[in-house]
Amino acid sequence: MTHQDKVDINPNTQTEIFPIVGIGASAGGLNAFTQLLKALPIDTGMAFVLVQHLDPKHVSLLPDLIRRTTAMPVIEISDNLRVEPNHIYVMPPTHSLALLHGVLQLLPRPEVRGKFLPIDDFLISLAQDRQNRAIGIILSGTASDGTLGIQAIKTAGGITFAQTEDSAEYEGMPHSAIASGQVDFILPPKEIARKLTQIAHHPYLTQQLVILAEDVTAKETDLGKIFVLLRARTGIDFTYYKHTTIMRRIKRRMMLHQLDEISSVRQFS
Repeated sequence: MTHQDKVDINPNTQTEIFPIVGIGASAGGLNAFTQLLKALPIDTGMAFVLVQHLDPKHVSLLPDLIRRTTAMPVIEISDNLRVEPNHIYVMPPTHSLALLHGVLQLLPRPEVRGKFLPIDDFLISLAQDRQNRAIGIILSGTASDGTLGIQAIKTAGGITFAQTEDSAEYEGMPHSAIASGQVDFILPPKEIARKLTQIAHHPYLTQQLVILAEDVTAKETDLGKIFVLLRARTGIDFTYYKHTTIMRRIKRRMMLHQLDEISSVRQFS
C-alpha cells in the first residue's frame, strides 16, 4: 500500500500499538520544527504529525523544508491516510485535521475568521484516539491554540511537552500551555527530541491500558506501601479506589521518571 492509498476504517480492528506525536506551532514554528526533528533518530517507533497555522491560500513549503532535516519519510497528508511509525506527516493549510482509529481525516476548514484552532482540534482527537499513547508538543507561536489539546492529552493519560519560552521566537503558545499546569516537560526543541528518544520504548507508551493494569495483584504489596505514604501526606486513604486506575497512573509516573520497578515509585509518591 502506498501512502496515497485509501483505507477502510473498521473500529473493531485493533489499531497497531505505537505512540503518535502531535506537534503544534505557529509563528516561528519552522525553526522549532527543524531543531526538534534534526535531533531525533529515525527509529523511535513513533509517528509525528505537524500542525501549523497557515493562510489557506499560502503554498506550504514545510514538507520540502522538513525533508532536508531528517531521513524519515515526510508525507503531506491526504484524506483517509493511515499513520505509520517512523514517519512525519504535515497537515495541509487548506483543511482541519483529525485522527480516527489511526487514520488521518481531512476536514473542511472553518470559514469564520478567528475560529480556526487546528492544533487544539487535532490534539483533542489524538487524545481520544490514542489515550496513553498520545503525545502533544507545543512550540513557538502566538495566542493560545494548543492549550485545550494539551489538557485533553493529559486527561487521557498521554504525555505533554512545551517549548521553553526563552527558546521560542514567539512565546504566546508555549506560555499558554505552560500556564495551564498540564505540561509534563518544558524544554528547548533539541531537548524535547532527546526526551522523546528516552521514553519512546517505555511500556507505558507501547502497551494498551488494559495490559498495563494486569499486574495489579502481583504488585499489591508495593501499592500498600505507596498508599501508606499518600495517606500520611494527604490524609486520603486510596486503598478502596479502583486499583487498575491507580496502577495506570503509577505506570505513567514511572515513565516520566524513567523507573522500571514500582517499588522505586515510593520515593516520588
